Amino acid sequence: MPEPVRVLVTGAAGQIAYSLLYSIGNGSVFGKDQPIILVLLDITPMMGVLDGVLMELQDCALPLLKDVIATDKEEVAFKDLDVAILVGSMPRRDGMERKDLLKANVKIFKSQGAALDKYAKKSVKVIVVGNPANTNCLTASKSAPSIPKENFSCLTRLDHNRAKAQIALKLGVTSEDVKNVIIWGNHSSTQYPDVNHAKVKLQGKEVGVYEALKNDSWLKGEFITSTLPRLCSSVALLSSRLENSPVRCLLRKPSVTTSGTSGLGPQRESSCPWALSLTATPTVFPMICCTRSLLQSRIRHGRLLKVSLSMISHVRRWILLQRNYQKKKKLLLNFFPLPD
Repeated sequence: MPEPVRVLVTGAAGQIAYSLLYSIGNGSVFGKDQPIILVLLDITPMMGVLDGVLMELQDCALPLLKDVIATDKEEVAFKDLDVAILVGSMPRRDGMERKDLLKANVKIFKSQGAALDKYAKKSVKVIVVGNPANTNCLTASKSAPSIPKENFSCLTRLDHNRAKAQIALKLGVTSEDVKNVIIWGNHSSTQYPDVNHAKVKLQGKEVGVYEALKNDSWLKGEFITSTLPRLCSSVALLSSRLENSPVRCLLRKPSVTTSGTSGLGPQRESSCPWALSLTATPTVFPMICCTRSLLQSRIRHGRLLKVSLSMISHVRRWILLQRNYQKKKKLLLNFFPLPD
């Protein structure tokens, strides 16, 4: 078995990280034979919640997870890293643009970039998830001059996926039938979705998107305007609990790997070692294994933290989306009775 890979996730007490950590620990990200040392970093006020996340990972007893370290200290978190996934950032509020987040996030990513430069391996691969991702990635890279620039990447695939989905919906095909969509510009409302080179598979034949749609006015108008503000709309509708679409994009991104890749290359959908299919909440299934008696024990000892409440919310939501609603609802309520 290979040597463990040391992986850092920042903002580890947050919702995006909570949906991501189990997939890292169970081998879905780095491979089924790759041991992991998982480092969780968050701010000091979130350490109580982070301890709860640590307990949940321990309860899952994942064989590839050799160690889990929870900390609020950068010198501990960034030590000898192989991979850094920078999820934590100033959260987006309802109606906020990414440019509104810039000032608050510069301080965060300057500090984390300096910590990468000082403590991490020079071969560390870095992916920035926290928005505005492009600018935050540049800030971190500039703050880590000893680490090659090609080792830094940021997550703009969500915009790419959103544009593909709009075209697929318009043509009545799946998103997998659409390819070669390009996003130009910064990861913000100034970006531009470009389908001039895009292809779509119709009846087994690839044709250009313009030819397939025969609707230039939609492509040059509603398609562009509807693609840009969708994230703000999603945040408003989901009450800021937007986690699964970024996590799916992150897990499909091939550039942060520790083998078979030189640097951080362009995103490719084929031969992607991170490509996998996620359910609505990937952490639901292992968490159901946490028995009722264990949960009651934690309540008695005052260890039922916010993360456990979040877990209950995840499970309830998942149950509501499945078939045999009444049967599974009864099963759920046996584990987590609703409050009076």
